[in-house]
Amino acid sequence: MAGIGIKLSKIFGKETITTNLIGFGYSTMVTVAPMFVIIGNILLMSYFLRFDVTGYQGRNLFAATILYIFIFSLLAASPYNAVISRYLSDVIYDETYDDILPCYYTGLFVTILTACVMGIPFCFWEYFVGKVALYYVFTGYCGYIALVLVFYSMLYLSICKDYSKISIFFFTGMLVAFLLAMLLVKGFDVEVSYGMLLSLTIGFAVTAIMEMATIRRYFQRNNNSYKKVLGYFKRYWKLIVINLCYTLGLYVHNFVFWNTKLRMVVADSFVMAPTYDVATCIAMFTNISATVIFIARIEMYFHDRYKAYSEAVTGGRWMDVQNTKNRMFRQLATELMNLVRLQFIISVVIFLLMLIFLPRFGFAGLVLQIYPSLAAGYFILFVMYSEIILLYYYNDLDGAVATAFLFCLLTFLVSLVARNLPAIWYGLGVIIGSLTGFVIAYLRLRWVEKHLDEHIFCRGTLFPTKYAAKPSALVFDRKKLQESSGVDEKTLS
Repeated sequence: MAGIGIKLSKIFGKETITTNLIGFGYSTMVTVAPMFVIIGNILLMSYFLRFDVTGYQGRNLFAATILYIFIFSLLAASPYNAVISRYLSDVIYDETYDDILPCYYTGLFVTILTACVMGIPFCFWEYFVGKVALYYVFTGYCGYIALVLVFYSMLYLSICKDYSKISIFFFTGMLVAFLLAMLLVKGFDVEVSYGMLLSLTIGFAVTAIMEMATIRRYFQRNNNSYKKVLGYFKRYWKLIVINLCYTLGLYVHNFVFWNTKLRMVVADSFVMAPTYDVATCIAMFTNISATVIFIARIEMYFHDRYKAYSEAVTGGRWMDVQNTKNRMFRQLATELMNLVRLQFIISVVIFLLMLIFLPRFGFAGLVLQIYPSLAAGYFILFVMYSEIILLYYYNDLDGAVATAFLFCLLTFLVSLVARNLPAIWYGLGVIIGSLTGFVIAYLRLRWVEKHLDEHIFCRGTLFPTKYAAKPSALVFDRKKLQESSGVDEKTLS
């Protein structure tokens, strides 16, 4: 997140309606714009290529493929991001920039290996059991790997504070995808669903190539210290657990409802629940602004208080340490409350607009019955994730692990119960899981506030430690001293 605070402070500092709108737009562009660019491109291609009048089977296969590409690329790329981010932060702090390329290649290898382990068996199933054409299976797999590369490389550009370039690369890639889809379908008479899939795959690849080229341009020297990177994966394994549980918790309730009466099976391979998935997507969009608000306010206000406290710890008086700590936690509480207030207002407005306009676009009936509970659940979920980020600030990995794990577990278990309830309660798993995670994270933040001095000043070691055989308990050997010095017993006494 670091890097946009100065820009936002300059924009919001003028305190006018226009600059506030510009600031919110800038925050949106550098945080969630890439996702909207992809979705907007798919909608534009569908409109201009008359996707709605193509074959039913082709439409379902394309929709299922895109859904699986997005979900499982996130599941493959997300678990390692926090460890890599921690390593990069330490490298930048130490100014040992030659360590960045080894981190990039090591993380890339681990991420791609994970993606292949997840994707290749499914592709075999899709081809041999689902009887999907080999070229279609291969194109979908390439799109999946390309999107994994995109998500992975985004982390490094974020560390480099190139948020605007991320949006530009996504826009360029999707522009290439749109123009290519027009050419393939209109010029070469390629089947619409496959033309769109192939174009999106190439668009993702273009985005990934531009990201990787930018990273190689920034970091050109490699000291080949790959063992050091692997040590971070071993040392900070809790970060992997946190990201995996959180990302899995985002979709585990969908997996539950994929095995209910709402399920639809495409090509004997893809299982989904379109009604529940659409309601989930709309609920997520209803509350996505929480990410923008949190990043903007943390960068503008809390980060400065946190920096002041860190500087007081390294070179200030005890009074300065206590004063900056109190101001930091007051600001933390203020930002959490402001996030809840602002997001609640935004979510209520968007919720009412959705109820009014969704039926006009064909989203009614069961979708609108499921939507309210999911919207409430995602409101709590995004606030909970903000607390996890704050726990990262204080290196409270145990608290973050407990939060993410219980969130994922309860979301799964309660969703198993909720699937037997009326449709309006289908989102109960997300609500209970997110609320539990929110409470756990809040209690851990309070615990950190009370024990921060102990955490900062009492966790170091005065002497280096090492693993070796236990030394002898013998301190003084009288006989050996007598033999070596030649002094008799009486004189020694």
